Amino acid sequence: MATAASQVILHPLVSQGLKFGSTTLGRDKTYRAVQYFARFFAWYLLNKGDKLDAARWNALKSHLGTARKLLRLGKPIEHLQSALRTSLASGPAAEQILAIGRQIAYFGYLSYDAVIWANAIKFINLDPETAKRVSKTSSRFWLAGILFSLVNGVIKTARLASEAKRLQPGKSWGEKDVAEETQRETRLNAVKAAQVAARRQFTIDILDVWLPATGVGLTNLNEGTLGIFGLITSILGMQAQWKAVNGK
Repeated sequence: MATAASQVILHPLVSQGLKFGSTTLGRDKTYRAVQYFARFFAWYLLNKGDKLDAARWNALKSHLGTARKLLRLGKPIEHLQSALRTSLASGPAAEQILAIGRQIAYFGYLSYDAVIWANAIKFINLDPETAKRVSKTSSRFWLAGILFSLVNGVIKTARLASEAKRLQPGKSWGEKDVAEETQRETRLNAVKAAQVAARRQFTIDILDVWLPATGVGLTNLNEGTLGIFGLITSILGMQAQWKAVNGK
């Protein structure tokens, strides 16, 4: 019995899960996945007429949203640092400007998000109209950040496709020695990995953009659709973080 229990508790997958959960980003992505599933499921139950269970899932969604705001209290400064580092780095000018714009927009979004959290826990007291304006401003910054990221993704994808084509073996390379061929293959592999990451981020952005767009009133998607979109992007984010933490 003890052996069976140890095999379960000490299983590598359990250890990897604990390692993933020990990171703030890992916990945030997990909470986000549950939050958006709850958003979808509450909508589903409400449409079935099950108001009591829908209220329970809505409460879970709201409390997880508040908890995630607490986890993100230090994030605005991280985005400012990222903007500064990007401005000091070398790279294509258009991509650099768009990346800086994204980071600054997320700084604004998460700064207003902190005010929303403080009001939600009654640390400060905003009147309903002010709270509504703060929430809408937060969504506008969030939307701007995603739009910057989407445009950056299109430009970056085109650049990487062009570079990958140039790096393909062919006549343009001619006769090269072993060292140069190895260098070409290494660079090509790096470009292919960057293409995968760019496609993943573009997928996340194209789904997430509907969340703030609905928040500012530009679209009118129902709660179920937004819940599914958020759940999908949360799972994609969890996969990326799992790979970053566990290396697989």
